[in-house]
Amino acid sequence: MKLNKIYSAILLSTLPLTPALAAGLDRSGQSIAAFLQPGNYAEAGISILDPKVQSNQLKVNDMAEDYYFPSAAIKAQATEHISIGLLYDQPFGAESLYPSTNLFFAANGEATQVEVETHNLSALIGYQPTENWNFYAGPVYQTVQGTVSLRGLAYGGASKLGSYDINLKEDEAYGWLAGFAYQIPEIALKTAVTYRSEIKHELDTTETFGFGAIQRPNALTEVVTPQSVNIDFQTGVAANTLAFANIRWAHWDQFAVTPKFLNAASGNNLIDYSDDQWSATVGVGRKFNSHWSGSASVGYDSGAGNPVTTLGPTEGYWTVGLGGQYSPAENYFIQAGVKYFWLGDAHAQTGGNIVGEFTDNYALGYGLKIGYRF
Repeated sequence: MKLNKIYSAILLSTLPLTPALAAGLDRSGQSIAAFLQPGNYAEAGISILDPKVQSNQLKVNDMAEDYYFPSAAIKAQATEHISIGLLYDQPFGAESLYPSTNLFFAANGEATQVEVETHNLSALIGYQPTENWNFYAGPVYQTVQGTVSLRGLAYGGASKLGSYDINLKEDEAYGWLAGFAYQIPEIALKTAVTYRSEIKHELDTTETFGFGAIQRPNALTEVVTPQSVNIDFQTGVAANTLAFANIRWAHWDQFAVTPKFLNAASGNNLIDYSDDQWSATVGVGRKFNSHWSGSASVGYDSGAGNPVTTLGPTEGYWTVGLGGQYSPAENYFIQAGVKYFWLGDAHAQTGGNIVGEFTDNYALGYGLKIGYRF
């Protein structure tokens, strides 16, 4: 079952391409698959998630906003033994908006909402002492920003935190990643282990109470995005067929965002998680002919603890996914994929008190990617 380089690369590209909806604020999964492609390679993609998160108990039809995030990568084989690469993604984020007519999560025509945005730029250099081994490392540049508004009876009403807003101004900080990969090209076997460090941010913060009447500017809020480990594996299992798997661990245990004045007023965190995230995806990729290939996968995510914050009231998921790839020529391809997420039921809490249960949640994810070898 010998696979030539182009054939192996085409099958490799059928690995999962639709977005993650994972524990904590995890979004992209922080893959470095593009850097492990043979030769010189570039790609650009976009992922879209359409979730529905609801609570019959609290009369919430849907509080999760649709969102999209782009990704891009370029990798160059500078010499026989040295490769360099640059990867862009948006690894963490949140976007939700409660109905403005729900008294539990709205007041004065305004609703509870959250928006968190991150950007990552990872620079890598790899050393390949032999055809089989690749050792790589590099710095990671990251930005974080966010806004949150709390409204309604779930937060104690206007006299407590039901009229609270926070603006976390964009902050930039640096981390690092390191890992290694082993491959046997003849059988399309490749495995990689990648560690990413935590990244600590100190964000300039403005907090307001009483629908903006009381302002508390010029504070700092610490946010530490989690360290993580990704394990990727693939191997040829039959003619024209690959099996693949990904396992990810992210250190969300003890993660907390604790604004100074919110904590002074209530003794609570704005966001916190109690468990680490474990997730896994397994599947198969199949080459049908010289132009078409496809993949199917199933996935699981443990979540980051339950009860959870009202700003993201789901607990883990199960998924099924399908992907297709069209390769008009050997040096470029177009991919598309879809995933269905069964989102786990969760008890939502504020200030350590459970306010209600969110059940029967789901999401649809879509992905599109273009890859080019040069």
